Amino acid sequence: MPEIKRLDSRDERFWSELDRLLEWESVADHGVRAIVDEILGAVRGEGDAALLRYTERFDRLSLASAGELEVPPERLHQALERIPAVQRDALEQAARRIRRYAEQQRMQDWVIEEPDGTLLGQRVTPLDSVGLYVPGGKAAYPSSVLMNAIPAKVAGVPLLVMVVPAPDGELNDMVLAAAAIAGVNRVFTLGGAQAVGALAYGTQTVPGVDKIVGPGNIFVAAAKREVFGTVGIDMIAGPSEILVVCDGQTDPDWIAADLFSQAEHDEQAQSILLSPDAGFLDRVAEAMDRLLQEMPREEIIRASLGDRGALVRVRDMDEAVRVANHIAPEHLELSVADPQRLLDAGLRHAGAVFMGRYTCEAVGDYCAGPNHVLPTSRTARFSSPLGVYDFQKRSSIIQCSPEGAAELGRTASVLARGEGLIAHARSAEMRGE
Repeated sequence: MPEIKRLDSRDERFWSELDRLLEWESVADHGVRAIVDEILGAVRGEGDAALLRYTERFDRLSLASAGELEVPPERLHQALERIPAVQRDALEQAARRIRRYAEQQRMQDWVIEEPDGTLLGQRVTPLDSVGLYVPGGKAAYPSSVLMNAIPAKVAGVPLLVMVVPAPDGELNDMVLAAAAIAGVNRVFTLGGAQAVGALAYGTQTVPGVDKIVGPGNIFVAAAKREVFGTVGIDMIAGPSEILVVCDGQTDPDWIAADLFSQAEHDEQAQSILLSPDAGFLDRVAEAMDRLLQEMPREEIIRASLGDRGALVRVRDMDEAVRVANHIAPEHLELSVADPQRLLDAGLRHAGAVFMGRYTCEAVGDYCAGPNHVLPTSRTARFSSPLGVYDFQKRSSIIQCSPEGAAELGRTASVLARGEGLIAHARSAEMRGE
C-alpha cells in the first residue's frame, strides 16, 4: 500500500495542504491544446476525409468510406439480443430507474396574467439534437450511455447521436445494447477530439448537433472547451472523486472498498476520508493494505491513493461539514448514524450525497436513479448533476395588453432615455400615444 497522505485539521498548515491536494487542471497542457486545435481545424475544413485519417491513425481502423463509420441500427438490437440475460436485465432495470427519476425533472411551461391583461410566462422546449460521447479506451461504459441518453430522451430531444471509439474495429456489445435501450438514434465509431469536432461542426456523414455531453480523456475535454460557443457542452469533467465522512462506526472494510471504487478509475482520481476518530483512520488504512491485493486494478489504485488520496482527522463532525463544503466533492458519502443531521447542519456543496452506512457510491454510478454525470474539481460549488433540464431550454414569453403597453412603455422610456437609447424610448412610447 502506498504511503497515503495523513492530514489533521489541528495543524496550522492544514488548509494550505488540503488545497494543494485538491489542485487539478484538466486542460492546461499547451501541447494537448495544440494537437486538439490541429484536429478540430482539419475536421472543420476537410470533413469526412479528416475523420477517416484520424480514425486510421488513432484507432488503427482503415475504412473505405465515411459511411462505414456509422453503426447500423440493427447492430444495436443484435447486441441487445446477444449479451447474457443477466446483463440485459441489469441494463433494463437501471434504465427504468434512471428514467423514473428523470421524469421528475421535466420543466414545465407557465404563464401569469397581470390585472391589466398583460401575459408573462416561460416556454420550455427540448433541444433539437444532442451528441453523446462515450469513452472506449481503458474500459467500456454502458452506464454512461444510459445516464446521458435517457434524460435527453425524457426531455424530448428528437435526434441523439452517439460517438464511441472502436480501437481495431472492436465495439463493446453492452455499450451498443445500452444505446438500443436508451433510444439512441444514430451511432458512429469515432473517438477523441475528431469526434467532438464532427459533432460540433458536422461533416458530410456525421450530423452537427446543438449540444455535446459525455465524459472523455484530456483530448476530449480540451476539444469540448474549444467548441463551446459553437455548441453547448455539459461540463469539463475532471477525474473521479469521492469524499467519505465517517463517525468511526462503519466497517473499515466497507470504507476501504468505497475509497477504492473511485481510485480504480484512473491514476488522477481522488479518494479522501474524513473522521474525528484517529484510531478508525488507522483501521481503514489497515483494511486498504489487506484488500488492495484483491483488486484487479491494483496498480491504478496504488497510484491514485499515493498521489491524491488522503486520510483526514477532523476535530468533530461539525468541522467535517466545513471541510466537506470546501472540498465540494463529486461524490459525498455520509457514513454516519444520522446523515440527515449533517445535511441539515449546512452541507451545501456536493454533486451527489449518499446517505447512511448502507449507501455506497457505486449504486449511484449504475442504478439508483439519479445521474452519475456530476461536477468535479470543486465545481459543485456552482454547478449541478446532469439532468433533463440540461436538454431543455427556456424562452421568456411577454404579451402586452393595450393598457400594459402604455404603462410599461412609460417606464421603459424613462430608462432608455437615461441610457441615451432614443430609438428604444420612441419604440416604447409609440404604443401608448
